[in-house]
Amino acid sequence: MREQFERRTFLILLVIVSLGFGLILKPFWTAIFWACALAVVFAPLQHRFEQWWGVRPNINALATLLMCMLIVVLPIIFVTKVLVQEGLQLYQLLESGAIDPRVILIELREAFPIVDEMLIEFGINPNDIREQVVQLAQTFSRFLARETLSIGQNTFSLLVSLGLMMYLAFFLLRDGATLSRSIVQAIPLGDARIQALIQKFVEVTRATIKGNLVVAIVQGALGGIIFSLLGIAAPLLWGVIMAFLSLIPAVGAAIVWFPVAIYLYSTGEWVDATILVAYGAIIIGLADNVLRPILVGRDTKLPDYVVLFSTIGGISLFGIIGFVLGPLIAALFMAVWQIFITDFIRQPPIT
Repeated sequence: MREQFERRTFLILLVIVSLGFGLILKPFWTAIFWACALAVVFAPLQHRFEQWWGVRPNINALATLLMCMLIVVLPIIFVTKVLVQEGLQLYQLLESGAIDPRVILIELREAFPIVDEMLIEFGINPNDIREQVVQLAQTFSRFLARETLSIGQNTFSLLVSLGLMMYLAFFLLRDGATLSRSIVQAIPLGDARIQALIQKFVEVTRATIKGNLVVAIVQGALGGIIFSLLGIAAPLLWGVIMAFLSLIPAVGAAIVWFPVAIYLYSTGEWVDATILVAYGAIIIGLADNVLRPILVGRDTKLPDYVVLFSTIGGISLFGIIGFVLGPLIAALFMAVWQIFITDFIRQPPIT
């Protein structure tokens, strides 16, 4: 009786201490998450180094981390720097009136008068929409200024988070196998089940990050290139926005380039508008329709509609890291239920 009471008390203490430790780490959750993600994504590269140089944990982990910085971190720092510059320039254009949402709306209404007629037919006042769009543009302008200035002012904290992420990633790369064995021993689910869940975690994380990031980079780069060629202001900024939006399957970058094409039509720039529509639908859309199923859906073994809903839901709940957490939770959900069906439902009865 006493032993049972002690075990229960210890388990309560274990939960309390674990929750307390989680709260202590709360300010660093994002850095910890990306450190884990980088360790999972770059683990195959470390295994390749082990095949070349032998088992040298510190050297292999350091070499992998240096490649990670070269491939991921340094490009992000460069893009962020240019992004801040273009964001401030666009904010100045909006504030100075060089880009005036009211003028843009007037041009759109004159070019497409049928839209006003349809709105009135449905009992919607076009002037109300105009005011809402102007307010939205002003809100976007303030948000743009606040975020770009925030990035500049918080450079030190960003560098600290980046340093912590890389520091933790080094140890995860070096000691990943040991940590994996410890997790298997600590979680009382049975070795086969926990191994299956860890394998699913690794597969989905790797496929989601690599697949979605490749699609995002490709679509953002393609969008930025066409915007630059067409002379649209702040092409890198819009390219980055398209890259972020492309994390949402099926919709993605079209949220940016399609309204711009409509505006070009309204101003009489039919050739540029047609080029943008064709380029967006065929070239940018092809990157999403071809690359995403190959890089994400196939490796995660999730249906396209599950990837879509879990990605959108994950982003809405967790922010930017939701594009990984959403499909990951969905994949673990399906894996757990598959294990339940296999081990408990289809298991032959004990006689």
